[in-house]
Amino acid sequence: MALQINATNPEHPALLLELPWHLPLEDWPEEYLVPLPRGISRHVVRYSRAGDEVIAVKELAERPALREYELLRDLDRLGIPAVDPLAVVTGRTDDSGAPLESVLVTRHLGGSMPYRSMFETTMRPATMHRLMDALAVLLVRLHLAGFAWGDCSLSNTLFRRDAGAYAAYLVDAETGDLHPQLSTGQREYDLDLARVNISGELLDLEASGALHPSVDPIEFGMEICARYRGLWDELTRASVYPAGKYHYIERRIRRLNDLGFDVAEMQIEHASNGDTVSFVPKVVDAGHHQRQLLRLTGLDTEENQARRLLNDLESWMATQDDYAPGDPLGARPEVLAHRWVREVFRPTVRAVPLELRGAMDPAEIYHQLLEHRWYMSEHAQHDIGIETAVEDYIANILPKASKTLQPTAE
Repeated sequence: MALQINATNPEHPALLLELPWHLPLEDWPEEYLVPLPRGISRHVVRYSRAGDEVIAVKELAERPALREYELLRDLDRLGIPAVDPLAVVTGRTDDSGAPLESVLVTRHLGGSMPYRSMFETTMRPATMHRLMDALAVLLVRLHLAGFAWGDCSLSNTLFRRDAGAYAAYLVDAETGDLHPQLSTGQREYDLDLARVNISGELLDLEASGALHPSVDPIEFGMEICARYRGLWDELTRASVYPAGKYHYIERRIRRLNDLGFDVAEMQIEHASNGDTVSFVPKVVDAGHHQRQLLRLTGLDTEENQARRLLNDLESWMATQDDYAPGDPLGARPEVLAHRWVREVFRPTVRAVPLELRGAMDPAEIYHQLLEHRWYMSEHAQHDIGIETAVEDYIANILPKASKTLQPTAE
């Protein structure tokens, strides 16, 4: 059987042909590899380059490789945070003609970290709580889309910094199934697997001495269940309000927006006696602030980063002479937003030297600078300005953090 490359982009097959597919993945020479931290996997995984892209290559049998490739493409179409599928390579043979396993090729998620590399220094419990929040959000988003993961765990997740929190991305979809809608039993099965897997992973870290003494592995395994159920209830529960109190419905929608979700479709029913109104959010889409920032500025960020940047954008708009909401003679928000990107966001980010940025993307850098300006302003009891904050951040903060901010994608 001849070597075959099924790819999502016509450029990828030509780039991938340069890689040594005649060798088992574990025997690939160092010249083809990119030294990045790897999580635990049941398969052999290596990082390599295809042109300018860093790719993850996973060796597995042809049928599951093709299935996972299609599932990842489905998740991409649904807008679910997961690694991008690039190709499946089948028909591999070694120099003697003996068959080799197929491989799945995905794009490495820039700035991401497997959980074990995050525990190289003892992680504080507060950071652990943020990881559980991120994983709960990911699992809820998957379930809202009808995806049963089948193996939710820290090992099958990558984490990226997101304005003081983390964003979680699915890495391994091999055990997943996509349905029109999940039953309560399917969701609870996934959640119980997550509890068992996370507790087991943390117990393993505890045995190696990498876990903070105050972190109880069993308790944190239970925490993912509590955080998941709280979020799922907020996103899906029916609310009953007094008739005429329609602002209660708006308040519920605003609360969902604050959590980062849009209500794309809703069901509103009046009681037969006319005294109450029932409200059920039927379709809830994640990424409320992401979409708003992307529409205004063209910047594609994580959800918490988008919320922070939107706040800064709105504050800046209010200082502009041509900002006049509701006035047809005033500048449109999109015009002001692009001016903010050109005059504020980009110059501020560019002021931070490339060699000091590490794994942080531009939105995370800008968030960090806003945080630093706030702390400096609090100390000085007046606004010190972004330029002063940038200078102090470069001189006093980044050099100390250089070891923990080393790039994981370059």
